[in-house]
Amino acid sequence: MKPGMDRARQEIERLVDSDDITAGMLVRVRGENIILARSEEASSGEAVVDDRVRLTRLGASQWGLSVMRHNGRWQRTPFSGSLREVMDAVCTFMQHLVAPY
Repeated sequence: MKPGMDRARQEIERLVDSDDITAGMLVRVRGENIILARSEEASSGEAVVDDRVRLTRLGASQWGLSVMRHNGRWQRTPFSGSLREVMDAVCTFMQHLVAPY
């Protein structure tokens, strides 16, 4: 794991668990990205990991926010800032994307 990403992952996990909208989301790190996902049950009854949003490290304490589109590609949003600011945007403007189905 890249330096500093473990600390960022821990902070995101704390922020995710502290809000009812994001509670229970899976958090994983890939390079400079932290991906928030939900484990959903498919029609076949199997559990499927559904990526919802991605936080990308832009600088020492700056993060950008992207959302997963229906075609499986990430789309950047205009939201950026500290981890707390980005998570505030997720929990307010994008709550429909992270809420359980």
